[in-house]
Amino acid sequence: MDDREVLGRINELVDEEHELYRKAEREGLSGEEQERLRSLKVSLDQCWDLLRQRRALEEFGGDPGRARVREPGIVERYEQ
Repeated sequence: MDDREVLGRINELVDEEHELYRKAEREGLSGEEQERLRSLKVSLDQCWDLLRQRRALEEFGGDPGRARVREPGIVERYEQ
């Protein structure tokens, strides 16, 4: 997955997240939708982390293809 593909995935996830937030404001979310929102947040953290890894590797002469999606428990502990 290259940077463009990662950014495309981020945009898809953000669109879905915004849709759920709008629905939450209008009528609330079901338990399943609340869980999906939590899952989206983790997936977004993973995608942003992957993009940062790729860019750091490239900046310092490494192969961006070596970047890997990290476990949710790792990216969830990052400070925003």
